[in-house]
Amino acid sequence: MEGARDPEQRSVRIGGGPGDRELRIDQLGARALGVSRRRAGELCAAGNVRARGRAVDKGERAAIFEELSVFVPESAPVVPEPELPLEVRLERPDLVVVSKPAGIPTVPIAPGERGTLAGALLARYPEIAGIGHRPREPGVIHRLDTLTSGLVIVARTRDAFERLVHALRAGEIEKRYLAVVSAGLPPSGAVDLPLAPDPKSRHRVRVATAKSGYRKAAETRYRVLREGGGYALVELAAHRAFRHQVRAHLAAIGHPIVGDRVYGGPLDPRLPARHALHASYAAWAGDATRSFVVTDPAPPEFLALLRGPGEAEGAS
Repeated sequence: MEGARDPEQRSVRIGGGPGDRELRIDQLGARALGVSRRRAGELCAAGNVRARGRAVDKGERAAIFEELSVFVPESAPVVPEPELPLEVRLERPDLVVVSKPAGIPTVPIAPGERGTLAGALLARYPEIAGIGHRPREPGVIHRLDTLTSGLVIVARTRDAFERLVHALRAGEIEKRYLAVVSAGLPPSGAVDLPLAPDPKSRHRVRVATAKSGYRKAAETRYRVLREGGGYALVELAAHRAFRHQVRAHLAAIGHPIVGDRVYGGPLDPRLPARHALHASYAAWAGDATRSFVVTDPAPPEFLALLRGPGEAEGAS
């Protein structure tokens, strides 16, 4: 990533890998930027995708270019939303750790989007405006999928943001997750499978194959905490987690997360509006003044799944 051309734009350089060369420009742009193919096409139409000093058409093939430059206009800053609830698990002058409910996006995707964790954070902590990777992510160190609940770390100062981002990239921030899957896993184990974007859907990743262009080594360790009702409550740890790593790895070993429609998880009417994944632990050794350990218990609906249909609370 290069420096921004001006405060309203950022420049992203995309180099097509071997597996990308047969893609159209809008397909490659969508995959690399994490946007829809339509949005990538709009960037082309606006002249924001360039190579060899000229604008590139969305229908051109990536194979004829060595590298593309894409200028992505930033979305509008986040609107503070004081009416939204905010569950704070740790508050310090330099950072906060909050618990995001399932069904709430971490940050807005579309300009003017409301009902996000970022809006609630900005209302309570206005000093985080202008801190972060871009205006729509004020202070946010990492994100959770919309249907995932749990801990999110947010910096309140620029110094804290830089330190925490460095720690996250270095694998120094320990994060653990709780998930409910079908019973039958060994008591503990590890899934060590490289992951890559799924060329058929920008909404998921898949285990990399020999033909995959871009791939990333990924390991997820797990241990079964409890079983009941045909399900298992599992604790998972992923070092430098790839997007959707926990979800894709559990699906790859035949135990997709309950409610995870994207990865083929079993559906349960007791969990209609989310999948059973929760960020339950975040810790950073830091130094004597900056370290923290924060935990967030399993949501009650996870424990209800383990009781089985019709079982009373405390029966298992």
